[in-house]
Amino acid sequence: MTANYAAKPESSRGRRFQESAPLYRSEFQRDRDRIIHSKAFRRLEYKTQVFVNHEGDLYRTRLTHSLEVAQVACAVARNMGLNEDLTEAIALAHDLGHTPFGHAGQDALNACMKLFGGFEHNLQSLRVVDQLETSYADFDGLNLTFETREGILKHCSVKNAAALGEIGERFINKTQPSLEAQLANLADEIAYNNHDMDDGVRSGLISIKQLCEVPLFATVYTEVIQRYPQLEERRLMHEIVRRLIGKMVIDLTETSTAMLQQAGVNSIEQVRQHTSPLIRYSPELLAQKNELKSFLYQNLYMHPTVYRMTWKAQKIISTLFAIYMQDIKLLPAKYQNFIKTKPDDETYKARVIADYIAGMTDRYAMKEYGQFHDLSRLH
Repeated sequence: MTANYAAKPESSRGRRFQESAPLYRSEFQRDRDRIIHSKAFRRLEYKTQVFVNHEGDLYRTRLTHSLEVAQVACAVARNMGLNEDLTEAIALAHDLGHTPFGHAGQDALNACMKLFGGFEHNLQSLRVVDQLETSYADFDGLNLTFETREGILKHCSVKNAAALGEIGERFINKTQPSLEAQLANLADEIAYNNHDMDDGVRSGLISIKQLCEVPLFATVYTEVIQRYPQLEERRLMHEIVRRLIGKMVIDLTETSTAMLQQAGVNSIEQVRQHTSPLIRYSPELLAQKNELKSFLYQNLYMHPTVYRMTWKAQKIISTLFAIYMQDIKLLPAKYQNFIKTKPDDETYKARVIADYIAGMTDRYAMKEYGQFHDLSRLH
């Protein structure tokens, strides 16, 4: 049974295109199912989290990351009486618009699009579910509910929000989305902080000894090593990560529940009127989490090995963009035809090219780059 402040599928603000109600499943379950069956979701299997897919079979990809976000988010939703189906749908869809090569690809594409409105992966994820998926007979996109769409759009500039209508109003009015949307946002952080750390140790780029410089990690490490003094590194790391996730989930549940009680919130409408999020960590854990995040940035994301791949990724993305802008005949026919509908609109042309590049998997982008340049020269 969901709490009064949870999102209710029967009270949804609806879909962009009217449809008959689903049988034997809720509106939010229908959203989740459409997301899982989308082409964009399948492509996440071959998109980078931190390590490019070909670097190892056991590293996280955008797909496994999205599944892990959903698992964490649903655990907290269940604890708090929130709508698990909506929470899961948002978590599974949050990275649908992500470029190949992770944040390096996003930064490169944003730089390419600087004169044409920029590129932001949350906005692109909304664009995917609203327009770019083309599987349904009656509409473009997935025609998701308002509640799932608002959760996908985690961040947005006021300028972009003004062009989005109802879905962008909260960025202008400084109000909040549903608790499920707030939760999915923080579950994303929990998943990538802990699992990027795990992949970093697996790769050998960071060590458990280094991580013990971070107080949050050191505390849990001490707990585990005292109980299992002879544990091998892989089991040790797994035990630490699962306890860290558990610690964050408990803190998020208890802190957020107390915040809701203190605020006297009793409906989703009251949730939306708050000027700050009601799903949050305790101040103590927030500070500890930020220390871990800072450590990962300095020691993993900026590690020379990762940075070298970041440089290559940015080179691939920027080169492909420049080539397609110079000659659209190098694009697939579908994208050429889109551009030909507005032949004198350079901004539209750039956006279509950005859509094409953002939809690529890592390996497809490298293959496409290889059609024009020798990949072996990217050292």
